[in-house]
Amino acid sequence: MLSIPLPDSTFRDLRDYIYEKSGIYIADTKKYLIENRLSRILQEKNLKSFEDYYKLIKCSINGNELTRLFDAVTTNETYFFREPEQLNVFANEIASKIFSQNKGAKIRIWSAASSTGEEPYTLSMMLLEKGFSTRQFEIYASDLSEGVLNSAKRAVYNSYSVRNIPENYLKKYFLINGQSHELNPLIKNTVKFMKVNLIDDKNTKLLRNVDVIFCRNVLIYFDVKAKQKVVSNLYDSLNHGGYLFIGSSESLHNITRAFRPNVSNKAIIYQKV
Repeated sequence: MLSIPLPDSTFRDLRDYIYEKSGIYIADTKKYLIENRLSRILQEKNLKSFEDYYKLIKCSINGNELTRLFDAVTTNETYFFREPEQLNVFANEIASKIFSQNKGAKIRIWSAASSTGEEPYTLSMMLLEKGFSTRQFEIYASDLSEGVLNSAKRAVYNSYSVRNIPENYLKKYFLINGQSHELNPLIKNTVKFMKVNLIDDKNTKLLRNVDVIFCRNVLIYFDVKAKQKVVSNLYDSLNHGGYLFIGSSESLHNITRAFRPNVSNKAIIYQKV
């Protein structure tokens, strides 16, 4: 298979277009990554150059080519029970506090940039184990990529994704067949998946009056301007006093002062003020 070179000028055009549409910033040092990941698409479509590919996505009317582009350039590495300190604070402290404050109304949770679904499904299982019924919470999960959303809806996982799941959860909530782990329909039905672009005001307006947002290990893909836009949109979606979880290696420092950081069990949680 002959490799097709990606000229610097076309790389910049593609990078700027991706940033305009998604807020994802791709540094100059990642040119090789874009070249490698998009080469297969060029081969499939019998395109002779990256310039032709750029023209194709710019002229695409139905958005399928743009979706394929996002699928190719984003990394969707995730797994169940990721960053458990935060999850435990949510399940052991915040969920019951919100339910009490809501006077019995449902807890509304949004897993933003949920990838293949491990995070929202983890939250659902933990709530059930804490004694909540499926009528007491609703979970929305979103991503920019239709490919990972379709995978999330299938909810069949390999051994890597489930490696941190406690044994009692595995036995109770999964049908195991060799290396394949299929999630129980009870858990699948507690999560509603939707395509949402986090920098798009119209998209994020689909979700309002949310009590808790998990947007973990996402902000690292944005520059400061895009981070501010995303966090502003998340802020608007939260109820007053609602909680925002971001990745343990991420920070809202120099991004916004609209959230108050709280520390519990070594985990930082941001609260809307």
